[in-house]
Amino acid sequence: MRSRLRLLMAGVVILSAALPFAVLAVGSVAGEWRWPALVPSAIEGDAWTATLAGGTRLGPALLYSLALGLATGVLGTCVALPVGRAIAELHGWRRHLGAGMVFLPVAAPPIALGTGLQLTSLSVGLGGTFQGVLLAHLIPTTGYLSLFFVGILSVWDRRAEDEARTLGANPRQVLTRVTLPMLRPSIAAAAALGFLISWGQVPLTLLVGRGRVPTLPLEVFGYVQSGQERFAAAGALLLALPPLLALGAARLAARDVDVVPV
Repeated sequence: MRSRLRLLMAGVVILSAALPFAVLAVGSVAGEWRWPALVPSAIEGDAWTATLAGGTRLGPALLYSLALGLATGVLGTCVALPVGRAIAELHGWRRHLGAGMVFLPVAAPPIALGTGLQLTSLSVGLGGTFQGVLLAHLIPTTGYLSLFFVGILSVWDRRAEDEARTLGANPRQVLTRVTLPMLRPSIAAAAALGFLISWGQVPLTLLVGRGRVPTLPLEVFGYVQSGQERFAAAGALLLALPPLLALGAARLAARDVDVVPV
């Protein structure tokens, strides 16, 4: 009885996860599809044909979003790792204060944060630019990832670093041959998380980018508002693919972690 119940629950979970993607896949090639028809009356592949041929805004927007997400994930991880370690080494009220400071951009409403960042980007000449949107995405991303590393490094065993120093390793060797290899799963997960935060970011992109940085979420919303359902569905599928790949890459990077000998 329990095994059947487990199979039933697993089937429900798989169906609930796959059904939205199936609807989008059908919608991306559906011609006229009106209620109460269960299937579209015709199949049209113009959305995918135009997208693959570069005839829509989805292709360039996908490249923009990929570049923005990768840069945000890598830079955010590079900044958040030392910040998270510094806070993790504090104790008492100092750790709480440090954690609260990095959490502030995360807790702030996106519109309030975006408005402040928009005014700042305009004052320094980065409004409506890729660089300005990247810096805007790094603000909440660094906050998230710093808290992530605080949790990881608060319980991390540093005895391997101490042993390496005892054996004569210099700080650079300790960092590159002990610390970073041991933290590789966490670093990969942090980079993937930073990518995902940037990938789904809409308010900051819209406010700081001023509509001049054509990311994929903005283009999908544009197709939805204009009533072009096939192109919107195709864009939504493209929007869902990189996060799945990012999570898979983080999972693969977490396997077979070894410490490189000094």
